[in-house]
Amino acid sequence: MTTPLATADRAFSVSIQSADFDIRAEQAALTHARGDIGAVVTFTGLVRDFNERPDVQALTLEHYPGMTERSLQALLVEAQERFALTGARIIHRIGRLAPMDNIVLVLVASAHRQAAFAGCDFLMDNLKSRAPFWKKEHTASGDYWVQERSSDRDALERWHSSAEGARTHSAKQDSLTPVTPQTLGDG
Repeated sequence: MTTPLATADRAFSVSIQSADFDIRAEQAALTHARGDIGAVVTFTGLVRDFNERPDVQALTLEHYPGMTERSLQALLVEAQERFALTGARIIHRIGRLAPMDNIVLVLVASAHRQAAFAGCDFLMDNLKSRAPFWKKEHTASGDYWVQERSSDRDALERWHSSAEGARTHSAKQDSLTPVTPQTLGDG
């Protein structure tokens, strides 16, 4: 199910689906006839065959329909407000997935690479800790629900520090300051 943002700008969209996705087709759709895009950063998450136990055979992803889409849409709005993004697409799969299957695709477009990288990083850190998905890993020794890791919470916290807020505000500005000896200072 594709759920574009409820704005005139359809370049920002969310899809929660059981079907796999085609990375090339998704990027082509995001950038089609868009001369304002100078960079696209793509993140693809895959099912590993190990995690808390070394023998993961499958992963089941569940979500709360409606609530999950609204949550991801809110993340896109926040990313659009924080960074100079021209488009973004989140596709998250649900259901039973095997090792090496695609789980999530995040595409972020901007006029410049810095905003695209920062926007993608922001979205992934927030997806890991704030999006309402539940993961159950299936192993030879039993099934278990995956708990949030402290490293994911720490990654999320960096976006809420005052220093990061200032950095993202300046990244949203469309001016790029080249690094020169003068901008680095004397010491």
